[in-house]
Amino acid sequence: MPKLDLLKTLGDNTRYAIYLELARSPRALSTSDIAESLRLHPNTVRPHLERMRDVGLIEVRIDEPSGVGRPQHRYLLAADAPSLGLEPPTFPLLAAMLVALAERTGAGPDDAEAVGHEQGLADALAAHRSPSCLEALVARLDVLGFDPAVTGSDEGDEAVIAFANCPFRDLAEKYPRLVCSLHRGLVHGFVETMPDGQVGEFHTLESRQPCQMTLISR
Repeated sequence: MPKLDLLKTLGDNTRYAIYLELARSPRALSTSDIAESLRLHPNTVRPHLERMRDVGLIEVRIDEPSGVGRPQHRYLLAADAPSLGLEPPTFPLLAAMLVALAERTGAGPDDAEAVGHEQGLADALAAHRSPSCLEALVARLDVLGFDPAVTGSDEGDEAVIAFANCPFRDLAEKYPRLVCSLHRGLVHGFVETMPDGQVGEFHTLESRQPCQMTLISR
């Protein structure tokens, strides 16, 4: 993208604030997400998003509605957009190399799940306590960028949490046995600290089923 266009676009305070929101978010954001975060009206945000898209700063994803309604537009930084120092470009490269190293040295799903489990325990200890296991887990998954969507199940004591977004998707598709096991372990470790819940079924890219889990109340 031409540097002059970039500077002109980010020279506007509102567009710069929007850019920072997208840069800091682990998942794509809708117009309403951005508007709520910045305390602006969605109609104020939309033309800025269009301007940023025109110069190649951001990309749009279109989510088809599950029922009646318009498709949902979600925005994220373009692949070649500048990081502005918020995320060193070596981090994704380091993550890819570490997963490749783990596979080459013989690490398996059990090893990955154990590492994830330890991280889940640590996350739970550091998290602000919520009234329920479900609320605490959904809040943590949202921070991590999984964009969790909660629905009920046929059983009144169960909730299905769908992972609408995978922040590890590129690596998960290449190394599903390791990356999906890390995710599974993380969730199990987090829930294990809660007195009112336990993990039921857990489906990931590895099982080629919709990425979702069941949380059972107890």
